[in-house]
Amino acid sequence: MDIRLLRAFVEAADRQTFSEAAASLSITQPAFTKQIQQLESLVGTPLFHRGRHGAVLTAAGAELVGGARTVVDLAARFEARAKRVGAGEEGHLTIGFGLSSIGIAPRAVAAFRASSPGVSVRLEDMSSSAQVDGVRSGELDLGFARLPVPRDLRAIAVLSDHLAIAHPSERQPPADDAALPPWLDEHPLVRLSVGRGPGLAAQAARYVADVGAQPTIVQDADDLQTVLALVAAGVGIGIVPASARNIAPRHVRLRRLRGTSASWKIGVVWNPANETPVVRSFLDALATLPA
Repeated sequence: MDIRLLRAFVEAADRQTFSEAAASLSITQPAFTKQIQQLESLVGTPLFHRGRHGAVLTAAGAELVGGARTVVDLAARFEARAKRVGAGEEGHLTIGFGLSSIGIAPRAVAAFRASSPGVSVRLEDMSSSAQVDGVRSGELDLGFARLPVPRDLRAIAVLSDHLAIAHPSERQPPADDAALPPWLDEHPLVRLSVGRGPGLAAQAARYVADVGAQPTIVQDADDLQTVLALVAAGVGIGIVPASARNIAPRHVRLRRLRGTSASWKIGVVWNPANETPVVRSFLDALATLPA
């Protein structure tokens, strides 16, 4: 049944004149009268007594107007919600992030939730490669991942990160970059496993190859917290993101590395095939986030 007919029915019942009801709906009185007649034809009985003093509900009209009012109210609420969803003001987001984006991702989500309280957001901690897979499959709406990403995805760079040597405070690496390769060769290396952090592992491998070092790997770990804990325990040194300073134990120091192979960009990544209004709303909000 056309919701316009029910809306006209309720409006006429409330105002008790067809002329006022038509004006409130911004249609002509003949068009309004036709809608009431169509509804009466559908239900098979008159809904109004019309006379000099306006329009009064018949017994059947009085019986049906409550249900019509409920449907009209539900339609109005649905329409309002649909507009909020279409504007990206209501919905749900699942967002991936990693250690390099631990500073910006929660801050961006907090700012977005403050401006869009109708959107629920869930953050998932995972590697960049896992984020790319999740964004592509639709498991994630967005990710804060290492760039570049495959060509079927879209990304906007939001920050840079750098490799750093994590070392016990008593094993200070040389300040001179030229002296680093032999120093690296002299110290056993604790590494984040390739399966857990393929991007970081590849970045570290490129760096040591570029500087001509050949460190001995003594242990792989499944997360950076374990890498840093092993460094703190004196098992070896680690090559980690500089952003790992946020989680480094008290006696572990980080020495930032320089060079093109020691740095990379992090971007917010999404799949244009799965882009929703709420994804676009988040991207717009991110663009206004202070640096």
